[in-house]
Amino acid sequence: MERTLIIGTRGSELALWQAHFVKDSLAAIGINAELKIIKTQGDRILNLSFDKLEGKGFFTKELEEELLSGTIDLAVHSHKDLPTENPPGLIIAAVSEREDPSELLLILKDCVDIRQKLSVKYGANVGTSSNRRKAQLLSHRPDLEIHELRGNVPTRINKLRQGDYDAIMLAKAGVHRLEIDLTDFYVEELSPIDLIPAPAQGALAIQIRENDKEIFDALQPLHHHEVAEVLAVERGILKLFGGGCHLPLGVYCRKEGNLYRVFTSKADEGSEFPDRLFMEANTTIGIEEKVVRFFAKDRIFPAKVFISRELPENSYLRKALQKHNIEVEAVSFIRTVPIITKLDDFILKNADWIFFSSKNAVEYFFKLEPILPKAVKYGVIGNGTAEALRKAGHVADFAGSGIETDVIAIKFAELANGTTVIFPAAENSLKSIQKGLSPDTKIIELPIYQTVPVNNIETCCEDVLIFTSPSNVEAYFAINLLEPGQKVIAIGHSTGKKLEEYDVSYTLPFTPDEVGLAEAVFGLV
Repeated sequence: MERTLIIGTRGSELALWQAHFVKDSLAAIGINAELKIIKTQGDRILNLSFDKLEGKGFFTKELEEELLSGTIDLAVHSHKDLPTENPPGLIIAAVSEREDPSELLLILKDCVDIRQKLSVKYGANVGTSSNRRKAQLLSHRPDLEIHELRGNVPTRINKLRQGDYDAIMLAKAGVHRLEIDLTDFYVEELSPIDLIPAPAQGALAIQIRENDKEIFDALQPLHHHEVAEVLAVERGILKLFGGGCHLPLGVYCRKEGNLYRVFTSKADEGSEFPDRLFMEANTTIGIEEKVVRFFAKDRIFPAKVFISRELPENSYLRKALQKHNIEVEAVSFIRTVPIITKLDDFILKNADWIFFSSKNAVEYFFKLEPILPKAVKYGVIGNGTAEALRKAGHVADFAGSGIETDVIAIKFAELANGTTVIFPAAENSLKSIQKGLSPDTKIIELPIYQTVPVNNIETCCEDVLIFTSPSNVEAYFAINLLEPGQKVIAIGHSTGKKLEEYDVSYTLPFTPDEVGLAEAVFGLV
C-alpha cells in the first residue's frame, strides 16, 4: 500500500501508546501511517461517573464519526471500550494479541494489612470508576469504602500518591504498556479468575470502514484469530445482557486444550453482591446463550444446601447462597486434633519452603509457634489455604490455581525442585504435591494433626450436599445413602475420588475455595 494511512486515536498516554503500537506494527509490514488525535466525550467530561454519562461509546463515538466521514482511515480502540455493535458502515478489521487481563490493586504502603484479603487495611478508601470492580471488591471485602476515580492512568496513580485514596484498582495491561514504576506502592495482583475482567480487557481493536477492502486485507497480518474467538464470546455475553461500561459485568474466556472456559460475574448494580458462574465447553457455538440463561430472573435455585464444614456468617459462600434465599446447613462430620505439641527447630531451620495443603495444616502449624528462617517461602494448594496463611500473618509465595493437583505440583516443582520442602499436614495425607517434585528435592513430611469422625451423624435432607474432604465423605457415607434428587459437589479431586468409592456422582468446582463452590452451586441444573 503506497498511501499513508491516518490513524485516529484519543490523546491519553495509554491511547497514544496503543496507536503507536499499531503504527509500528504497520511499519513492520511496509505500511506508513500517521496519527490524528481526537477528543471524545469520555475525555471531556471528567466530573461524572461512567454510569452518569449519556449513552454508550463515550470513548469511541467521535473516532467512529471521523472514520465514517473519511477524515481518518482506521481507529485504534481499547477493545473493552467499544459498544457491542459497530455503527452501520464500520467493522473490526483486526484484533491485537491480548495483554494479561489481570487487575492490580495499588496500595499505599502504610495502608497495607496482609492479614486481610487483598492486603489493604480494614475500612480502606479504594478508588475505581468501575461498577464491575466495585461489586467484586465488596463481595470479598464489604468493609471497603469505594470512591469514584477518573482520569488517565498516570493521573489516577498520582491521585493515590497524593493520598486521595488508600488504594486504587487498575488494569494490569495499561500499567505494563506505559512501563510505570510502582515501587513506591504495595501491589496486589488479582488474576482474571480472582477478579473477572471487563469483556475484551487487554486487547486492542482496529476499526475501519466496512467497504475498505484494501485496508482490511492490509491489516490481516496484525489480526490474532484465536484472541478474536474468545473475545467474541465475552462480548457476545455482554451484548445479550444489553449492557455497557456501567454494567457490573465481568466475563473472561480462555481456551485450554480443546476446552473453552468461561468465567462470568454479574450484579445489577455496583453495591450488590455479584453472582458468579463457571462454564466449560468444547465449542463456542451457543455458549453465550447458555451462560446468560443461568442469570435469568425467574430461574429456580435449590432451597437448601449442606456443607461439611463450619461456615462463618460473613463468609463468601454463605452470602452468595443467601442472596437467593438458599438455606445453609454447615456441619463437619469430622473433628481434628493435634498430634504433636512441639516442633523440631533443627528441622525447621533448614527449610526453604513450607507447603500447606489445607487450612487446618496452616492453623495447627502456627499454633506451635515455629521458629523459621527469614528467607523461608510459603506454598499453598489454593486460595482458601492462602487466606488461612494471611490470617497467620504471611503471604503465599506460591498459590495453586484450579483443582488439578498434578498441574499444581508441576508448577510448584518449577520453583521448589532441589530445595528442602516441609509439608505440615494431616496424618496419612495424600501427598499429591510431593509426587511432582524431583529426586534431588528434600521432602520432610510433618504430620501435625489427625481427623476423627464425630458421633451421631444424621442423614442430610438438603437439596445439595457439598463435601470438603475425603474424611467427611467417608464419615457420612459409611452409614448413609444419597437421598433421591440430591446433588453433590466435591471441593476437589481427592474428595471426588472418595465419593466414587461410594458410587456417588458429583460436580467439581473450578477452584477449591468458597468462590469456586458458589460458582458450582450457581451452575447446577
